Formats: sequence, C-alpha cells, structure tokens
Amino acid sequence: MKRYITVLALSALVCSSCSDFLDVQPEGNATTTSYFLNDQQAIDAIDGLYERFHQEGCYGRELFWEQGAACDIVWGRTRGYNSLATLAYTGDESPLRDVFSRMYSTMSRANWIIQELVKKEKGTTLTAVEKRSLGEAYFSRGWAHYLIAYRYGTDKQGVPFVRYEDFPDDYDNSIPPQQATVMDNYKLIIEDMDKAIAYLPIFESYDADNRGRAHQAAAVAFKAKTYAYWATWDATQWNNVIEMVNQLENNYNRDLAPTFAELFSSDLKDYWNAEYLWTIPSIGGALPGGTEFPGIILENKGWGKYNGWGQMKPSYDIYEEMAKDGKGNDRLVRSILEYNQEFPFFGETRKFWSTSDLEAGFMINKYMDAFKYSDPVGEGAVSANGDWPTVRVNFPIIRFAEMLLFRAEAYLMTGQADKATADINRIRLRSNLTPLTGTATMKDLYHERRCELAFEFTDHLFDLKRWNRSSNADIKTLADKELNAHPRIRRYEDRANPESAFTIIGYEDYTNKNAYQAHMMVFPYPSEEITKSNGQLKQNEGY
Repeated sequence: MKRYITVLALSALVCSSCSDFLDVQPEGNATTTSYFLNDQQAIDAIDGLYERFHQEGCYGRELFWEQGAACDIVWGRTRGYNSLATLAYTGDESPLRDVFSRMYSTMSRANWIIQELVKKEKGTTLTAVEKRSLGEAYFSRGWAHYLIAYRYGTDKQGVPFVRYEDFPDDYDNSIPPQQATVMDNYKLIIEDMDKAIAYLPIFESYDADNRGRAHQAAAVAFKAKTYAYWATWDATQWNNVIEMVNQLENNYNRDLAPTFAELFSSDLKDYWNAEYLWTIPSIGGALPGGTEFPGIILENKGWGKYNGWGQMKPSYDIYEEMAKDGKGNDRLVRSILEYNQEFPFFGETRKFWSTSDLEAGFMINKYMDAFKYSDPVGEGAVSANGDWPTVRVNFPIIRFAEMLLFRAEAYLMTGQADKATADINRIRLRSNLTPLTGTATMKDLYHERRCELAFEFTDHLFDLKRWNRSSNADIKTLADKELNAHPRIRRYEDRANPESAFTIIGYEDYTNKNAYQAHMMVFPYPSEEITKSNGQLKQNEGY
C-alpha cells in the first residue's frame, strides 16, 4: 500500500486557486493548461481528492462531533459547540461549517478532473491509469455529494449540485442550482456511482501498491447506502437496496470476515479481508498517514506513553445496549474498554482507568490493536508524530456487515422478515452471540445496527433521524426515545482505582437538550454560505 493513499499531498494544481463552489463572486480559477499530459498528472490530481476525506476536518474527527446528539458517545474534552449535542444547531459550528466547505471543494475539484478527462477521451483513448482516474473522480464526486445530500437535503428542497461536463463550453462558474428535492440529488449520486463502476477496476485487480483506491464494489456499496436514505422518502427504493447487496455478495464475493477482531487488526495481512468494501487505510511509523481518529479517542496523554487526545468516549447507554447480549461478549469486549478490563499497551498488560478526561468510565477499544507492541512507533504501527496520531488500521467507512444490516432492514420493510432474520443471525454468529430464536423485528435491527457498527462512521445519529420518519412504529419509538435522551456515564469514587465503586449518572458537560423536532432531520446551512450565494441558497425549513 503506497504512502500516497494515506499521506496525500495536494498537487499544486488542485490546491492553487479553485473558486468557492457557492460564491457568487469567485476569486479565480486554477490554471489548468497543459495538464493530464501523462499518467502521473492524473494520479496527482486524484490523490488530492482522497486527501480531503482523510483530513482531521472530515473523517479524522469533525464528522464524529455530530454523534453527540445521539446517546452512544460523550465528549472527553469540553468543546465550544455543545449545540451539536443539544440539537440547538446553528449550522455555523466549526465541524459542520468546515465539512460542508470541504465537501463542496472536493466536488468542485472532482468536477474539473471529470471535465478534463471526458474532454480528452473524446479525442483519444485514455490510458489504463487515466481511465481508472476518471472512475475515481466520479466516485469521489459521488461520495462528497452523498455526505452533503443526506445531511442537508429533504423532500422539500435538495442541495446545490452541478456537473461541469454538462456545459459544452466549459463550466461558467455560476452558482450550482439547488436541486428541487434530495431525491434529485440521490439520482445524480447513483449516476456518478454507475459511471464510476464503468471505469473502475475490481478490487482484486489492484496490486499491493494501489489497494485503497476506489473500486467497483465500493461504488456499489455507496449505491446501497444512497438507496437506503432515498427510501426515507420513497419506500420502493428498499428493493434497490436488496439488489445492491445481492450484487456485492454474488458478483463481488463479499462476505463477513471470520472474526470481529480481524476487522480492527493492526496486522497488514488482515486489511483486505472479504468484508472490506471501503475504508481509510492508515499507517503509523515515521511517515504516518490516514485518519487520526484512533489517537483522538485514546486517553488524553495516553497514561504518559503517547499523546492521546481524549476527545470522544463511549456512553453507559451503548455499553448497556451491548451488554444485553451477555456481559463480556466478544463484540462488547472488542468495542469498549471498561474499568478493570485488561488490555495490551506499549508491550504491557494494564487495566483500564481514566483520570485525565471528562469522566465517562469507558474508552473506545476498536482501534487499540496498534498500541499493543512494546515499541509501536518503531514497529510502524503508531505515528511517530503525536500531533498526528494515526495508527495502522483499516478504518472502516463501509463494510459488508453494514450491507447485510441494510438488506435486513429492507427485508423487514418489504415483508420478508425470515430473510432479515438470516442476515442478522449471520452477523451475530460471527461474534459468537446467540442467534435470534424468533423472527427478526425492527427492534432487533435497531439493536444489531447500533451495536455492530458502534464508533464507526456509519452515522448512527442519522439512522435515528431517518427512523424517526419510518412507517414502522417500533423503530420510530426507539429512535424518538434516543433522540430525546441525555447520555449517561459511570462516575467512579476513585478514578485512578480500576476496582473502585461507581454510580450511573447523566453526563455533566452539556445538560440541556432540545426536544427533537422533524426539521432537525437535516442541518441548517452555514450562514456564510447563504450570504455568499446572495440568496440563491435557501435555508432549510425550521432554521
């Protein structure tokens, strides 16, 4: 796996002076003459797209701050944007504002690459690398568009989007039109993923140096997720979810990894297992790269061993939910560290406790495998730069277990509960959990999706928001309950003593949470984007 997949320097062209996607007074465009003359230029342009997703301001941590409004995480450090956790959204919170800007920048850059390669394709045959690069650009544009569409678009109005290649005389720098509904955005995302599939290779054709690049099955997986969100507004789309997951299983041979722990292993041989669909492959050592999330969740200052940031912690609520399958079950132990639980850290076996962060009583354990070595930095498992704390882990964005859960949900919503039961039990049996004895219900789906995918960016908060609109009364009730709840923690009498007694209390940093209302399904647009668009961008209803 070459370092350009994980430490991606933006090319001079891509980061020079690309105009703001929503600005009515753009400051100028990148100089793009004499580009795409060889394969390396195409690779450089595409690697700049991947870099935007890997940054701290996206999958590094910013997207995870939003999850404070659900009940699975609390914040180990006091933040200045508690409105993300209290449903008092303004749209101007730095995590929201920065992700919004970054994704539109990515769409703009992908647009330009697509425009130029499509133009070149009309006059000559693209090389294999250029063809792949065009597929990667379609994929990246669809990925960025997806992240904006479901988080900001509704049945009343969609999000701004335009395709540069649709302009016969090149893009005229006008404001992208706000699509009529989010369903119109979803149609365009599906089209981009279909185009990506037409140009991308299958994953198995990549050599070791190129694994981590977009591939056909990843695009199919994003189609499945897009159709699942589309089904919020049009229930017929559940049939497309089923079809996409069937394709992944039958055409692309995707399956569950043999063990749950393998998914979060720091051993490179475990990176590309059958469950892999789309990740941020990360590395440590002297030349680190990937996502900082594993360092962000680590105990602040890492018990004097490493510069953990102590920013996000599990709640008692998610621990309690996982423990319904039996305290000490495989999935729970591998996902959450609780007081007195043993774990390897810098070559030692220690018992977990925490004193340096706001109290939670737990720590996320899914990404800790890289810290087990006696010299994890020298081993290349942990970044030598504690200010960029990446580790050797294939950080999941989409894995096949999530696809099975989407298919199970689709089966439940289309009256095929027996098939849903089979998909859920496949996941439970993999973690040595007792299979469901009766026919699966949406309550089972809620539990399984919440527990299996905890602390991965599958967006549990937006699962709750789309379930809040479901026609299924059980899932709607569960979603309402969590959206209106305040997370709980364990408070220990002696935080430095792993065997100390504890009480269960409400998390004390942010306490006042607004009652959930329907318009909160989506975020408000940043005020500066409304201003810059001179009124062409319409604010979401209710804000």
